[in-house]
Amino acid sequence: MSLAERLQSVFVTVAAVLGLSLGLLLPAAHLAEHVILPALLVMLAAIFLQMNLAQVGEARQAKGLVAASLVLNFVFTPVLAWALGAGLLGGEPDLRIGLLLLLVTPCTDWYLVFTALARGHTGIATALLPVNLVLQLALLPLYILFLGGETVGLDWRMLFEAVVLVLFFPAALAVILRRGLPRIMGRREMERRIIGPAGAVVVPLLCLAVAAMFATHAETVLANWDALLLLLAPLLIFFAVLPLVSAGVGKLLKLRADRRVTLIMTTTARNSPIALALAVAAFPDRPLIAVALVAGPLLELPVLAVLSQILRVRKSASAGS
Repeated sequence: MSLAERLQSVFVTVAAVLGLSLGLLLPAAHLAEHVILPALLVMLAAIFLQMNLAQVGEARQAKGLVAASLVLNFVFTPVLAWALGAGLLGGEPDLRIGLLLLLVTPCTDWYLVFTALARGHTGIATALLPVNLVLQLALLPLYILFLGGETVGLDWRMLFEAVVLVLFFPAALAVILRRGLPRIMGRREMERRIIGPAGAVVVPLLCLAVAAMFATHAETVLANWDALLLLLAPLLIFFAVLPLVSAGVGKLLKLRADRRVTLIMTTTARNSPIALALAVAAFPDRPLIAVALVAGPLLELPVLAVLSQILRVRKSASAGS
C-alpha cells in the first residue's frame, strides 16, 4: 500500500477543509464547479484501467465464497442500506440517497490491499473485483430508482445519461486501451508506463474533485453541517453489522480462514469514487448528496484498517491453536 493510499482519509479531509475555506473566502470559488466532473471522469478511467476482466475465471475455484459475496453485496446490503436510511434519515432525503449510493457499491480498489493485510486469499479477492464492478454498473441505476423511492425525483432518461457518462464511457475506454495498448507498446511496457501511473493518480484526482466540490457548495455544507452528522449513526451500524454477518455466513459455509477473511473484506469495503461520480452527474442540483458521499471514506478507511488488523490477529491465533 502506497503512502497516498494509507493516508487517503487524511488527504480527503484536508481537501474538503481546503475547498470549504476557499469557497467561503473567494467570491469566484463557484468556478471550481467545472473541475469536479472532469476530475472524476479521469479518475474513474484510471480505476477501470487497472481492472483485468481475465481474472474472473479464477473465481471458479471458490464458488461458495463468490455466491455468498454476491448475495451479501447485491441483495442483503441494498436492503440494509434502505432500512438504515428510512429508519435514521427519514427527514433528510438527500442524505438517504447519498447513503444508499455509498453502501450499494462494493469496493473495486483499496479493499484488495486490506485483504492482503488481513492475510485473506488475494487471488480470489482479485478475481472478484471485475465481477463486483460489472454488477454494480448494471444494478446501481435500479437501486437508485427502486430503493430511493419518491425521494429520488429523477427520470430514467437523466439517470441513463449520467450512467453512460460517468460509468460506461470510462469503463469502455479502459477496455479499449487494455486491448489496444499491448499491440502498440507490449504488455510489460503498458503495465510499467500506463497501468502503474494510472493507479498513482487516483487519490490526487479524488482530492481535487472533493476540494472543488466543497469550494463550489461551501454555503450548502455550512448550512447543513448538523445534518451531515446524522450520517454517523447509519455508517457505524453498517460497518459493525456487515463484518459480523459475513463472518457468520463464512462460518456457516465452513470456508477456510483466508477465504472467510476475503468474504468479510469484500462485503465491508465500499466504492465511494464511483458513487460520487454518479451523484455529481445525476444530481447536479442536489449537492448535499455528493457531500454526504465524502463523509463515507472518512470513516470507512480507518474501519478497514482496524478490521484488517483484527482479522489478521484472529487468523494467526487460530493457526497457532
